[in-house]
Amino acid sequence: MLASLLSPIAEALDLAFAMTWEILWALVLGFALSAVVQAVISKGEMSRLLPDDSPRSLAIACGLGAASSSCSYAAVALARSIFRKGADFSAAMAFEFASTNLVIELGILLAVLLGWQFTLAEFVGGPIMIVILALLFRAFLRPELVELARRQADKGVPGVMEGHAEMDMSVGGGSIVSRVRSREGFTAISHYYVMDWASIWKDIALGLLIAGALAAWVPESFWQGFFLVDHPLLSKIWGPLIGPVVAMLSFVCSIGNVPLAAVLWNGGISFGGVAAFIFADLIILPILNIYRKYYGRRMSLFLLATFYTSMVAAGLVVEVLFQALGLVPDERNAKVIEASVTWNYTTFLNIAFLALSAVLVVRFLRTGGPQMLRMMNAPAARHPDAHAEHVGHADQAERASRPTAADEGYACPMHPGVRGGPGDRCPRCGMRLERRDDSTRS
Repeated sequence: MLASLLSPIAEALDLAFAMTWEILWALVLGFALSAVVQAVISKGEMSRLLPDDSPRSLAIACGLGAASSSCSYAAVALARSIFRKGADFSAAMAFEFASTNLVIELGILLAVLLGWQFTLAEFVGGPIMIVILALLFRAFLRPELVELARRQADKGVPGVMEGHAEMDMSVGGGSIVSRVRSREGFTAISHYYVMDWASIWKDIALGLLIAGALAAWVPESFWQGFFLVDHPLLSKIWGPLIGPVVAMLSFVCSIGNVPLAAVLWNGGISFGGVAAFIFADLIILPILNIYRKYYGRRMSLFLLATFYTSMVAAGLVVEVLFQALGLVPDERNAKVIEASVTWNYTTFLNIAFLALSAVLVVRFLRTGGPQMLRMMNAPAARHPDAHAEHVGHADQAERASRPTAADEGYACPMHPGVRGGPGDRCPRCGMRLERRDDSTRS
């Protein structure tokens, strides 16, 4: 009796672990590349660069979003932050969409688990979805609703991952290569890498467990009936309509959606349905509740309606476009059931990238990372502004021009030019200043 109960659970866990092993190297590579991009691109200029909903501002919003963290909660928090600092609301929402749908790690994971066609669909459909959203906002978003949302946003009601969203550890000066190779750049990369993992590992784990359970327990006949496989034309319309609804109810966002998408694709959902499902990480129920806190009930309902519409429309466009170009895969062979742990190229890649991960984690631990990690989920008001808006570079220069005995002994481990006394924090990244040894004093 006990064995019969444990057998399905063991099968689900085995599939979840096998999928984890299959995508591990891709996750490490994706987060490492994302950390490099974040380390050389500052968040501080976002509000100034997004003053309106013009095509130029929306394009910049997409670029900035693609260069930021893939964590949906952090993206939502940062979008509110730049909106409060003066960015246009439509541009802030475009940034939010891009930061979860146009990021490097998502594309790599889709290619490994589902195939390159899905990666291409994501990067083609993402901008289409943002354009549709911008058109919906222009048609239906009223200034009075934006003003109500701004008043609610200015209340600073706490959400999730606000500390992570606010922190800016980017390195300036010199070429991109020199910034990446510098001591400060290496430290910033290690911090972004670990913090991105810390912000999203629960979603990844939950997504893999749900995917393993669905693959092991739900019969293929159920999925085929649910996705109307026997009605080819209707299924192509139904997929984008139902995909976001399934995502909403899964409670899994961002990267964690990809294993679930693989299960749905094998089960029979349309190509455009997979795209719409992946797009819908920003309307899962916990995030809808955050919208209510951030912008009020009316705006949260408006966002749900417009986000869902743009996701469905983008999924339908992807379906039609990729069918016309002959890019929709003929076989449904996402690496779910077939995933296994063997001595192949995946294992060797995992070993290599786990070694890289260990190097970055060690650097993180040696440069005050745990202290910053504790601040990651704190409301923005409880830690220094990430880009020194309330302190300013002039104040840093003024402090440096009048050093004391204490000032000469303490500096930020990431920004050595920022000095102070014991107990002070760096106004750029929020880290506590550390005593410098004699070799680093000027």
